[in-house]
Amino acid sequence: MNQYYAKVAKGLEAIAAQELESLGAENVCPEFTGVSFTGDKTLLYRVNIWARTIFRVLVPIAEVRCVNREVLYKEVKKIPWQRYLSPKNTLAVSCTGSNEKLKHTHYTALQIKDAITEQQIEKFRYRSNIDTKNPDILINAHIQNNSCILSLDSSGSSLHQRGYRLAMGFAPLKETLAAAILEMAEYSPDIPFLDPLCGSGTLPVEASLKALNIAPGLLRNKFSLMNWRDFDKSLWQDLLTEARNSQLTELKSIIVGSDRNPEVLFQARTNAERCGVANKIKFIKTDLSKLKPPADRGIIICNPPYGERLGEVEELGELYKMLGDIFKQRFTGWTAFILTGNKQLSKQVGLRTSRRIPVYNGAIPCTLLKYELY
Repeated sequence: MNQYYAKVAKGLEAIAAQELESLGAENVCPEFTGVSFTGDKTLLYRVNIWARTIFRVLVPIAEVRCVNREVLYKEVKKIPWQRYLSPKNTLAVSCTGSNEKLKHTHYTALQIKDAITEQQIEKFRYRSNIDTKNPDILINAHIQNNSCILSLDSSGSSLHQRGYRLAMGFAPLKETLAAAILEMAEYSPDIPFLDPLCGSGTLPVEASLKALNIAPGLLRNKFSLMNWRDFDKSLWQDLLTEARNSQLTELKSIIVGSDRNPEVLFQARTNAERCGVANKIKFIKTDLSKLKPPADRGIIICNPPYGERLGEVEELGELYKMLGDIFKQRFTGWTAFILTGNKQLSKQVGLRTSRRIPVYNGAIPCTLLKYELY
């Protein structure tokens, strides 16, 4: 059994912990913007293929003292790096956290990189090239007090980058947050789903991936762990085959995304095509004022704009009021959720909330508002 650490967005720790447990993780412990857990290599691979709500999975390999940069350099250089990478591998180091003497994450990362490459030169006479965009081996350092935890990043690029979203609308939701909102809203594939302000389609696409049991990792072709010395190719291929075989071919209930903007709907369709669900989602061009329920009951989830400036907030008040009116008049029997980062605008909906769930959209503190439409 190995110790692992999943990086997650602020506020999504409990949701991510539930997901990790459902994938077979043990000793699951949510922390601030992360979840520690244990498991074997099969679990590590499975989490990278299946996780919908986490950013990346780290594998801690060493903990060293770091009272200052000289001590950090010496301690890092003692680690037998040949176990984890060859000078033929490209390398990148990322760093989080700080202490009294190590205040700048960029310089701390450089110090660690220099220690690793210096050791390589002494042992092999040549060293790894640095590739900050697409490295073979990505090392993460986390500084806390006078201790630095060094980990291998098994994911590489963040797992929210599923590989389907080449086209993006204005201020898009991250895929991981969209997947987490579906969990918070207790979306079930047997209920009709509607996003009346779907933009580039992240919520409907994530709903369809969940409903059809499509593993998000199947949409990517590169993970850092594939470059590791102990990478088990046959185990990885077996898990990919298992994931492909567990996909469903038909939805149990409809998934609808609507928007009045034909350009963002084109983006939404393009994104849906890239993950093979374009023929499963019904995208409709319609103005909000003309919106009609696609079924007699279901779940609505939407992420209307929050408004950054005063003039926008006043203008958006009308949109929020219209949402409330349309929900009340046309969607009896449905449950609606609105994600908003603006308290003033949420009051314009004019409906009584049955639940208010705090959530962060990036750095913006938001609330997921639940309305039971009797």
